[in-house]
Amino acid sequence: MKKNFTNDLVLLKELKRSNDQALIYIMNNYHKPLCFYAYSLSNDHDGAKDIVQNVLITIWERRKILPEITHFKNYLYKSVYNEFLNKTRGSGRMMIFEKEYFEGLNNFVNNQDENETKKLLKILNNEIENLPPKCKETFLLCKKDGLTYIEVADYLNVSIKTVEAHMNKAFHELRMKMKDKINTIILFMFGIEKNI
Repeated sequence: MKKNFTNDLVLLKELKRSNDQALIYIMNNYHKPLCFYAYSLSNDHDGAKDIVQNVLITIWERRKILPEITHFKNYLYKSVYNEFLNKTRGSGRMMIFEKEYFEGLNNFVNNQDENETKKLLKILNNEIENLPPKCKETFLLCKKDGLTYIEVADYLNVSIKTVEAHMNKAFHELRMKMKDKINTIILFMFGIEKNI
């Protein structure tokens, strides 16, 4: 009889019984979103995959002694977050503002319905498309491509003040449309802002 792994209690029970189909279910349903989440924390594709792989291996290795998990999705995201923090602390790269960002992002992901997140991302993408052309180009170079303001200024052959003006305009317009979720959702999509 095929197990209903969508029930978190069944999923946990089958993991503890070493049912590899339970692990396959987790990998099929959570691997990609967990990698996306890990990438939003680390801004490193290979590092994100390593983080998720470590989490899944640990869950399988410790399957017999897993705690009582009532919400598997939250448990997985929290595990990825903790694994990321452990790696970051070990490298000495964690800064105070980054810690606040990561905690805010973690709260956002854990408290957000998946459909609601997709809806917000769609709205944000539409609003970015509606920005004035130069403003949009500057915003995407900074946020999507990860360039600093200096690099963008050099690439577009404009002053840093012009880049700052475009970014301020972009954030102002996006805030008007997205209200209080704009900072978190932009960070979720594009990672930490790198200014100068």
